[in-house]
Amino acid sequence: MPTTTSNELKNEIWQLLKEYEHTRSETIRNQLVKINFGLVRKEAHYWINQCSESYDDLVQVGYLGLIRAIEKFEISKGHAFSSFAIPYIRGEIQHYLRDKGVAVRIPRRYLAIQQQAIGVSRTLREKYNRQPTDSEVAAGLDISVNEWQEIKLAWVNRSPLSLDVPIVDGEEGTTSLGELVPDPKYRSFQLAQEDQIRLQQALFELEKCTREVVECVFLQDLTQKQVAEHLGISVVTVSRRVKKGLGLLKELMVGTED
Repeated sequence: MPTTTSNELKNEIWQLLKEYEHTRSETIRNQLVKINFGLVRKEAHYWINQCSESYDDLVQVGYLGLIRAIEKFEISKGHAFSSFAIPYIRGEIQHYLRDKGVAVRIPRRYLAIQQQAIGVSRTLREKYNRQPTDSEVAAGLDISVNEWQEIKLAWVNRSPLSLDVPIVDGEEGTTSLGELVPDPKYRSFQLAQEDQIRLQQALFELEKCTREVVECVFLQDLTQKQVAEHLGISVVTVSRRVKKGLGLLKELMVGTED
């Protein structure tokens, strides 16, 4: 029996996505869910080590995220489907865990390495005058690249996107990510959780250079001058990308209400 190569599988998924976009066929959607089962399984395995929920429950919840990703995916934007789908699968599982009040655990070793990584990253930035790669940080910590990426993921999931972090825009005063949320009543706890997930998904859709600036400002709470130094660009460029990013996020957030 011939073995399906990675490229052949990607091509099959792409063709099915094109067909689904035009037909919205439930049969095709189910085919896509079956083919992409590995994405759900990988996320479920990650979370099973950090909570008390069963693997089967996490898989079922992850499937809901995968279906939502299939329904939201647009061929014209040129994203790799797997990269597009993961935030939806992860978001659905996070939402489920928060709904149930499940405490997500981070291994003590991960916490210690994350603290050590702050100093390692600072040293590498000073040495190379740029942001260090995952491989460089992992080597400095004497761990594998895969483990370092798992630790980063655990830390991001522990500290979800804040809707209230302020940003000062020279022309328009102070704003925050929360102001991009279409529903003005988002302050209720549960809706805030949903909006955090929607914002994480919208952030992914920004082009890389714009997303990096927005994440530095909102996730790392850096000033525009610090972001400029961190990314090696001018303050004017930072300001321009922040404005562009906020505008695009607002459009994307409104779009998620459809």
